[in-house]
Amino acid sequence: MGADNVLRNLNPSMGAEDFAWMLREKPGSYVWVGNGAGEGSCMVHNPRYDFNDDALPVGASYWARLAEMALPAG
Repeated sequence: MGADNVLRNLNPSMGAEDFAWMLREKPGSYVWVGNGAGEGSCMVHNPRYDFNDDALPVGASYWARLAEMALPAG
């Protein structure tokens, strides 16, 4: 993604409060893949939200690379 594309100073959000129940059983984290700036870039559950299909390869690549890093080589 590149350091310039990672936002680390976002305000806290209750957007995944149910995920806390899963973390009680197994360690983990929550990742947001952004929709990008511009029209339709508001948060989900907003009537003006428009999913950016161009974000799909970015998100899929992130998860694939994360799995590659976590699994043993071989």
